[in-house]
Amino acid sequence: MLKQQIYNIITRDRSGQAASHIYELYMLTMIVTSIIPLMFVDDRIIFTIIEIVTVSAFTIDYVLRWYTSDIEIQKGWHSYLIYPFTLMAIMDLLSILPVINLINPTFKILRLTRLLRIFSLMKLFRYSDKTIMFLHILKKEKHVLLSVLVLALLYIFVTALVMFNVEPHINPHTGKETFHSFFDALYWATVTLTTVGYGDICPVTETGRIVSMLSSLFGVAIIALPSGVITASYLEELKEYRNSNSEDE
Repeated sequence: MLKQQIYNIITRDRSGQAASHIYELYMLTMIVTSIIPLMFVDDRIIFTIIEIVTVSAFTIDYVLRWYTSDIEIQKGWHSYLIYPFTLMAIMDLLSILPVINLINPTFKILRLTRLLRIFSLMKLFRYSDKTIMFLHILKKEKHVLLSVLVLALLYIFVTALVMFNVEPHINPHTGKETFHSFFDALYWATVTLTTVGYGDICPVTETGRIVSMLSSLFGVAIIALPSGVITASYLEELKEYRNSNSEDE
């Protein structure tokens, strides 16, 4: 059946079909090539050619996946209605929207669509087992990671609130503004929690420096907690993946 053969090719058939591997390599090449124009400021003919070729490839890939969506989703004709709203289909659509800029480049607002080419990098997820595995881990541990995120956001807000109220808005030593607005305090709390600390905004009072030290120590714990959870889950998934591959062989 023609539709089944197309589906096997575009979905990385594991039976060793050569056409599937060639198609995968071709799409990976198109994805990487489509990003090249974003690395340059000026417009060149070669970049226009790249846009036409890559967008055409993405469009054909999108149509083929939509055409075979009944095999993938297995809900009859309803599959054709469901597919455009799936995550990967939306990313595929965003990666082909830059064609609008090719059709009518006179409108400057349409030039913003060139930024949508960045979404073509998301298509790499489809062609990487390790990336798919990582996304599965994030989904599996979403409750733990969400709890850590809420804790981090709460700490950032509380720390920023304390710092904004204990620090002078004008540095008495230099006369320069320190925490001019609450957003400045949020910015400082975020970069301190992540242990980055750019140094463009810093506390000048003793209380503020104590809060800064505590925030830095707490930031190490916040960063380490999700890292440990993801690492443990990744090792578990990797073990299951290798076991399943050995059984297939």
